[in-house]
Amino acid sequence: MGRFVLRRLISIIPTMFIIVTVSFFMMRAAPGGPFSREKEVPPAVLENLLRKYHMDESLPRQYLRFLGDVVRGDLGPSFKNKDFTVNQLIGQSLPNSLILGLTSLTIALVLGVLFGIISAIKQNSVLDYTTMSIAVTGISVPMFVAGPVLMLIFAVWLKWLPTQGWITGRQGIKTLILPAVTLSMPYFAYIARLSRASILEALRSDYVRTARAKGLSMPVIMVKHVLKGALLPVVSYLGPACAGIVTGSVVVESIFVVPGLGTFFVRSALNRDYTLIMGTVIVYSLILVLMNFVVDIIYGFLDPRISYR
Repeated sequence: MGRFVLRRLISIIPTMFIIVTVSFFMMRAAPGGPFSREKEVPPAVLENLLRKYHMDESLPRQYLRFLGDVVRGDLGPSFKNKDFTVNQLIGQSLPNSLILGLTSLTIALVLGVLFGIISAIKQNSVLDYTTMSIAVTGISVPMFVAGPVLMLIFAVWLKWLPTQGWITGRQGIKTLILPAVTLSMPYFAYIARLSRASILEALRSDYVRTARAKGLSMPVIMVKHVLKGALLPVVSYLGPACAGIVTGSVVVESIFVVPGLGTFFVRSALNRDYTLIMGTVIVYSLILVLMNFVVDIIYGFLDPRISYR
């Protein structure tokens, strides 16, 4: 197990190297630049700006300079937020995005598995049809539609929750509910349907029939014999779900005005802020790689057939 973990951790290095390299050259290959939108910039001023940010150097030299800064943990200055470095901007916004993302993943996982269990146990009942209808709705409605609709119902009409904004600490729980629920909806729905299918398959297996013949109650059968194996497909889906939550947070943060990393990513893309774009890409990529690593470890604990050598 230890050797497997070490190998996976080491494999993160070439993975991140490829991501950084491809992202750097793709971004520089696009037309325009961070100062191309500046109106009537004198050539002397533009030349000084390019020299200040080392953009007057050859592309390979810029790449090696940037790679060296990344290895040292320095993502450089922001071209458009001149009073801040990229490290400072990410440090301010990343905690908000992590809180939103982890809350959304928890909601999706807990409610999805719960709805899947209820639907499987009550198969072909009104409760089954109701829970699966909710799941289908969650998959079908895009987040940029669900967000404003939830805001209209719970913030404008019922006035239970604030419409937009972000407050840290305990006072900010209300501001977290709507964006977290919006972000979790499609993944909760998919997990619910996936859980229902895998639990139904497990309930039809021979070992469950044997457990029932021994007189074990349904809660005992579910906890001891069904859930561990039935959750394997759900665990496998956590990797793609994390990727979806990371990308979906960009939309949700824009709708609910959450000062997260997704907001800076959109602004940096629009402003061609090279260093901030690369910084957000690196952070997002590292989160996804680490989450896939964690999923692999969890999968190994749940499935005894897997041997880590």
